[in-house]
Amino acid sequence: MTKRILIFAAMLIASLLLAALAAWGAGALWFQLPAAPIVRQLALGGWAILSVAALIFLWRRSWLPPAIWLALLLAMMAWWSTIKPSHDRVWADDVARMVTGTVDGDIVTLDPVRNFDWRSDTDYKVRWERRQYDLRQLRSVDVALSYWMGPAIAHTLVSFGFADGRYLTFSIEIRKERGESFDALAGFFKRYETVLIAADERDILRVRTNARGEDMWLYRLKMPPEMMRSLFLAYLDEGEQLRRAPRFYNTLTGNCTTIIYQMARRIQPGLPLDWRLLASGYLDRYLYDLGALQGQGGFDALRQRAHITARARAAGDAADFSQRIRD
Repeated sequence: MTKRILIFAAMLIASLLLAALAAWGAGALWFQLPAAPIVRQLALGGWAILSVAALIFLWRRSWLPPAIWLALLLAMMAWWSTIKPSHDRVWADDVARMVTGTVDGDIVTLDPVRNFDWRSDTDYKVRWERRQYDLRQLRSVDVALSYWMGPAIAHTLVSFGFADGRYLTFSIEIRKERGESFDALAGFFKRYETVLIAADERDILRVRTNARGEDMWLYRLKMPPEMMRSLFLAYLDEGEQLRRAPRFYNTLTGNCTTIIYQMARRIQPGLPLDWRLLASGYLDRYLYDLGALQGQGGFDALRQRAHITARARAAGDAADFSQRIRD
């Protein structure tokens, strides 16, 4: 009896593993096979039939079909390993350039900083600028959460405030090709490269609230000056790494929130892992539980004050956009 139970458990585990790998193979074929949609559909259908057949014959303990399926899986993995990220594609205008920076003492020179004038999501004036910032003038760090697909998923941006009233925002994003749009499932299958954008708030926050109709919250972080500086420089280091070696975006492990967490953990190694780093829509609660948010009152009161969507839409393209969303 014990032997039968062990055999059944082993078969069940093997079946679950086969199913998981079959699902991965289906995604790889659909999102990466360089062929017309009809060809990808046929390949996907054939792979599904082979996977079901392998599973059936596995339970019948007929090993040839599962062995053939395994050989095809290994061939697919070998093909998968040849898919490499690149900087050389026809990029969408808003991610066409990647920020790089040089540091001379306390003076940081960034080139380019994005400062588009957005009239709508498809109608905008392209403007990339070379800017300098004095790290001695760093006064604040804010985190913005922008929601576009329900309460559990948000895009995370980090904005640095300076004594002269300027705000510079860093955003880790998918590097869309021209005409491409984001698909969370495709983000698991090497569909997008990663890009670091540095932008004026009047560009990168306003396009989300005013042009794309997203809902945004903006929180001030408790952070000593030396940590603000370290985080700013960590972004420059991240940008340099991406410039030297392109990297794929991954919806789960290499997204706009997890990469920020990895940078922050290099500065403060004790930061705990938490499921809300993956469900980024709840990142504000994670930060609150860490005691990292400035402001009085409980979490609900902080969240209510942090909701800036209406203020951003009312500010429009005003030159003092950053001040108005914080009033």
